[in-house]
Amino acid sequence: FRSAGQRCSALRVLCVQRDGADRLIAMLEGAVRELRVGDPRRLAVDVGPVIDGDAQGLLERHIAAMRDQGCRVVRPAAVDVDAVSRGTFVPPTLITIAHIGQLQREVFGPVLHVLRYDRSGLADLLQQINATGYGLTMGVHTRIDETLAQVVQAAQAGNVYANRNMVGAVVGVQPFGGEGLSGTGPKAGGPLYLLRLLRACPGDAARRAVQAAGTDGQPPIRGWAAAPDAADAQAAWQALTAWATAQGRLACPALASACARFAAAQPAGAWRTLNGPTGEANLYTVLPREAVLCLADGGEAGQADLLVQLAAVLAVGSRAVWPADHAALWERLPQAVRERVSLAQDWQSPAVHMAAVLHHGSADALTRVLQSLALRPGPIVGVSAMAPGDANVPLERLVIERSLSINTAAAGGNASLMMIG
Repeated sequence: FRSAGQRCSALRVLCVQRDGADRLIAMLEGAVRELRVGDPRRLAVDVGPVIDGDAQGLLERHIAAMRDQGCRVVRPAAVDVDAVSRGTFVPPTLITIAHIGQLQREVFGPVLHVLRYDRSGLADLLQQINATGYGLTMGVHTRIDETLAQVVQAAQAGNVYANRNMVGAVVGVQPFGGEGLSGTGPKAGGPLYLLRLLRACPGDAARRAVQAAGTDGQPPIRGWAAAPDAADAQAAWQALTAWATAQGRLACPALASACARFAAAQPAGAWRTLNGPTGEANLYTVLPREAVLCLADGGEAGQADLLVQLAAVLAVGSRAVWPADHAALWERLPQAVRERVSLAQDWQSPAVHMAAVLHHGSADALTRVLQSLALRPGPIVGVSAMAPGDANVPLERLVIERSLSINTAAAGGNASLMMIG
């Protein structure tokens, strides 16, 4: 409720395990009723105005709609009437919901939705959260390492915080940025940020930047496991490399060298431990985007570009999406590679999942692609454009960044340490 809930990382949904929910929610409702709304220049005031009348109206309509659905709504009584009459104020509000699906969009303001869940339904809850498409910040409070590992591994959020608050990321300690509907570009304060501002850079710049960001590390969580499809991704890249070598340099002149070059330059995989305060473990990693659409011209030259794109996609551990008119080339690939490449009859269909696009072709063809993607619902999809024959694929555009901040001082269940500001 600080800053009237108008910080990007402010909590929107609080999910509480049912076993302890009644007591926690009762305390939370009591605390909210004590908050004072009014002119923030007054020391006694806790919550100031939202940014404008449009935001105020949107929030009030949402609150009314939730109340009409039968949701419990709690708001404070202590309101500075004089100030409220002159400004765009929304009293801090708690809304109890039954399902994440009741929220159709982000509610940006001093409104907190509270959801009870069963311990046995945690995995399903995490899927529901991911299905919203928003992925900026997620926080988890638990004394059980296995639960922490389950939440962190399932989270599709740019910044995850364990046993600490989730507002106020520090540049260089918790590089900040989301994914999906909550962001598409590099993290502010992260090692890949400056690369986006350059017209050109060395092919291994992303890997070197990530390595320089910190030291080798791994989340200090019992039950932590590697990505489930990492082995399949590695096998596919090895199969493509062997296939390219077997084809010979006359058939695939650029592919074999691209496979080796991309594998040496790709930044994805390892966790890095970043510098930070004592009592915290701040970690950073780079992961492959789920699927990359590969587009190139027809003919042998276009197929060569498509294979170079595939080498880049597999090198970072991602999956490729090809237009179905490249099915003949797809059938020539090894089985392990084909399993990482999906054929799309109509790549412009909203049903085709993609998180990035690689494009080799003319400026006119690129314009048509951009126009089509601009009409696509959901998250913005970034496009990396290259001229035909250009084998310099920007690998940093094929990955996402994750930051994990763990309050290690709370390990062992010392609740008093968890309360230290």
